[in-house]
Parts: sequence; C-alpha cells; structure tokens
Amino acid sequence: MPHRNAKLPKLFSPTAIVAAVVTAMSIFVLGLLIWKAVEARTTALSQGERDIRNLTHSLAEHASHSVQAIDVAMNAMVDLLKYQKPRVDRFNAALRKTADALPQIKEIGVIDPDGNRIYSSAAELPAHNNADRGYFISHRDSPDATLHISEPLQSRLTGHQTIVLSRRVTREDGSFGGVLFATIESGFFDQFYQAFEFGPHAGITLLRLDGVVLAHWPAGKWSKEVSAAFKAQIQQDRTGYSRTTSPFDGRVKFLGFERASQYPIVVTVALPEAQVLAAWHEDLRNDLFVAVILMGSVILFAILLGKEFAKRAKVARMLREREARYRLLADNIADVVILLDRNGRFLFVSQSVETILGRKPDDLIGKSCFEFVHPDHLADVAKATSELTNWTTTKTVEFKTFRADGTEVWVEINFKLAGIAEDHQAIEVVGVLRDVTERRKMEDELNALNVRLSELATTDGLTALANRRSFDSALPREFRDRELISLIMLDIDHFKDFNDTQGHQAGDECLRRVARVIADATTNTTAMAARYGGEEFAIILPGVGEEDALKVAEAMRLTVRSLAIANPAARRGVVSISLGIASRSAATANETELLGQADLALYEAKRRGRDCAVLASSLAGDSHSAGRKQYA
Repeated sequence: MPHRNAKLPKLFSPTAIVAAVVTAMSIFVLGLLIWKAVEARTTALSQGERDIRNLTHSLAEHASHSVQAIDVAMNAMVDLLKYQKPRVDRFNAALRKTADALPQIKEIGVIDPDGNRIYSSAAELPAHNNADRGYFISHRDSPDATLHISEPLQSRLTGHQTIVLSRRVTREDGSFGGVLFATIESGFFDQFYQAFEFGPHAGITLLRLDGVVLAHWPAGKWSKEVSAAFKAQIQQDRTGYSRTTSPFDGRVKFLGFERASQYPIVVTVALPEAQVLAAWHEDLRNDLFVAVILMGSVILFAILLGKEFAKRAKVARMLREREARYRLLADNIADVVILLDRNGRFLFVSQSVETILGRKPDDLIGKSCFEFVHPDHLADVAKATSELTNWTTTKTVEFKTFRADGTEVWVEINFKLAGIAEDHQAIEVVGVLRDVTERRKMEDELNALNVRLSELATTDGLTALANRRSFDSALPREFRDRELISLIMLDIDHFKDFNDTQGHQAGDECLRRVARVIADATTNTTAMAARYGGEEFAIILPGVGEEDALKVAEAMRLTVRSLAIANPAARRGVVSISLGIASRSAATANETELLGQADLALYEAKRRGRDCAVLASSLAGDSHSAGRKQYA
C-alpha cells in the first residue's frame, strides 16, 4: 500500500484532455449543424409568415389610404351638392384639381337622378348614361350615404377595367339627387404591386369583403370570386395566415390576408412554399461547407490548445500576485478602487464597494464590469474604455449602475491604464469609483426646469402650437434665408358668436381641434404653425410657392369643415375657416410686407363670404384693406 503522502499519478494527461476536447467539439459541431438546420427551417417559415403579414398590412393600409383620400374629398363635395347647385365650369375645375391631386383617380364626376353626367373632371362631359349601373341603382333605391365600392366594370369612357367609388347625393328634402363617383383603373394597382418584384408564382389580390376580386397581380384575373370558405374566413377574421391552394394558378402557397381598417376591402399576399424556403436551402448548403472548414479548424485548435494551457497558467499566477498587492492599497480608501483586465473583467475590488453598491468584492471578481452598467450608458463606458491608448490618458465617465437590492445609483469613475506586458501592450485598467447620485439628481432637476421654462416661453398653452413670440422671431429669419417662402394667415369664422352661444369651454375645445388640423398639416415638414392671437393662426412655409401653399390651405379648410363642429352662426352650420396666402416676390420688401399681404388676403376671404382661401396676388392694390375691422 503506498504512503499517503506519495505523489498521486495524473488522472488526466494533456493528450487525453486534448483528445476529449476534439471529440466533444466534433460532436458539438455535428449536433449544432443538425439543430441549426431544423431551427433555421422553423425560423424561415416564421420569418416568411412575418414578412407576408407585414406586407399584407402595408398593402391593406395603402388600399385603405387610396380609398380614404378619395372618400374625404367626396364627402365635402356631397355636402356642397346637398344644399346648392354649383356652376358647371367652377365645379368641373374643382373636380379636375381633385383628380390631379389624387393620382389614383381616373375620373370624378356627378350623375343626375336620370343617370346622365352633369359634372366631370374629364376634358369633355361624357354623354354615357349610367342609370343601369349597379352602384347607381343601389344609391337610387337606398338612402344609405356611406361610400360604395363597385365590382370591376368596363369603363364606357376608356374601355378599361375600372372600380367605381360612389356616394349618394341627397337633397335637402331627403330625395335622391344623383351620385357622386370617382373611378380607379386597374392599372393603378398593377403598377404599384409589380414594384415588389416577387417570383413568377407569387400573387397579390385586392377584393371586397363579399369575395369579389377587385385586382389580382400578376395574373390580372379581375372579377373572379374566391371560395365560399375563404369568403367566410375574411368576413369573420380581420387578419389570417394559412397554407392553401391558390384559386388563380392551383399552386400550394402560404397566404396572408388583412382587412382594411375603414373599408370593406381585403388584401391577400401569397408566396409559394419553395420561395419562402429558398434562403433556407441556400443557408443549409453554406452550413455544410462551413462545417467541413470548422472540423479542420478543430484539428488545428487541438495542436494549439496544449500551448495555451501553459500560457494561461502563467497569466493566472501573475494575476494572483497583483491582486494581493492592489488589495493592500485599496482597502483603506473611501472611494471604490477597482482593477480590470483589458476585457473589462474585475480583477480586484476594494471593500468600500459594500457601502456604495451593497455588494461584496468577491461577488464581483471575474465578472464583466459591463454587466453592472445600465443599458442606456453601455456605449459611453465602452467608448471611454476604447480611448485608453497611452499611459498619460485619464478618462472620466458618469453612468448608472445597480445596487444589490436592484435600485439604481449614479456613479463617476476615473480610470487609466495600469499595466504593461512584454509586447508593450496595456493589460490592466485601474479605476476609482464614487457615488454622485445626489449631484445628478440636482442637475436633472435644474435641467428639467430649464427645459420646461423654454417650452413655456415658445409654446401656446392652449393649442400646443408655437406662440406669437416664436412666430415673430421665426418669420424674419426665414424671410432672410429663403428666396421662396409663403405665409398663410387663417381665422376661425364667426368665432365670437360661437363663444357667445356655445360657451368659452367649447370655444377652447374648438381652438384645440382646429390647431390639431394645422399641426397635422405641417408635421414632418419645415413649416412652422403658430397661434397668432385669439382665433387667428399663422403658418410659415419655407421653400413653398404660391400654388402649393394654396393646396395646403385648401386641405386644412376642407379638413376643418369635415370636423362638423356645430356653429349655428355659420352659413353651413359648422365651424369653418378663412385663409389668406401670400408668397414672396421680387416686389416684397420685407417680412412685414409679406405679413401685411397675407393679412389683406385673409380679410378679403372674409369679405367674400368666409370659408375660402384667397391669394394675395389676386388682389388689386389695397382696395380691400378696409375690410379688416368689418369682418373680424
């Protein structure tokens, strides 16, 4: 029996360890390859579903917005036709402007109760009678005032497949007054869908909720109905995804659909299974090639592993010696002294860390310092660490970290390089950490107060738009910097009477709603919208000419009217706005003159009966300037 102090034989030689590592890594690589192939296929199918659902959602929104833009324009026209019969030339001009502004519209017009066109955006008024069309009969026989979307029809004007959007025109006495319609040709959707460059067997379908196909790309099979089962599904669910057989080409595909949020239309996107998994097949071939390379690397790794064992043992011995030396220096300092390796792992932490972070030093040793940095400040700490390039550089960073109980605390650290290896590369970083939570708290409170004061100084409290001070500061600057600039002055019609009859609280709410329309019209642009005073607003449009400014003004005017805020004092019984537009010209001397021109145009709009927009360039001299007080 051997003596108990005799040297025990080595159970594991370096050769055995290397062989075990090579075997384990080989098994790991093969297992990883199989696992990755299975997971990648599942991921590819999931990604395909996400892509199809996202694309379906985007196309449904596109279809909805395409219809909504027309619906908004038609809504205002139907209200106009209910109470008056506009002049043909003026109303046709308005229809042409609407068709020009909305590229999806081929023609927009009005059909009288007998089926004949009385207004049209076409160059010449078509002579076709549409009394036999289904949408006309539907509006004639039903008082329903909602938007009607027809099945694809062959246009008698162009001969092309066309979708008709229509609204019933109801007279003041409730009788049938005709139909306001707008047409969208199939080419509009074909051109949009073909830009996605799918494979030859993919498909995009736009259909009504009752199953009638409005558009299908790329086959172009209009007016073909879907199966009864699918029709029931789209009527029951807003969105869906399934593996199905296409009724258009008979291929098995992954199909996603989504119903538009505001209209009874549905968009479907279908991709063949082979196309969805094409990337997975390519990745699988690449993975097999990489696996062969990796196995060769494992053999090379086994050769280098033995040398790495000796090197790591030497480094570990050096670290133990340095740790003892640093601990002696740091235990008596109030601030936390830390020592990190070049990868950010703790080599030493002084005892004072318990006071600041409530953690024991041994709990941190060997862990990465980045684990304890708040995610919002990781980039700052990593950047400062990477900038330590020489022994004279000292970096200071403030960041949030976590105490042992999970609470957050602000700390400041000063650190620099503190070691050098045989190849003259730094291998250690020493730092001093202190708690600056109270200081940061006072700084944050002061900054928040300054930001709030700045906002109060430049923003109108009621409407959340810029205030008069901001406008007076911005207009001279923009006039100086811009060769092309326009200014819109607008005023809420009969607002004093509205306040007198509805009360000041209703008046404030009216101002807020009109301000939201103005804000929506200028969001994400260089324009500046401000409350000029009372119920008057001003909009600076840098880089915008007179005609484009008029389009902006008209859009806001129609949108405010569509809010349908009751105002008994107004001609139409709802709140409306009047607008004056002025654009810089060679004769405009300064911003004051530009403001005066817009102001004159505004009060000319009020003189003309309100609820309209007037260009300053259309006024002759100062003949209308006296109307300001009268129509205020």
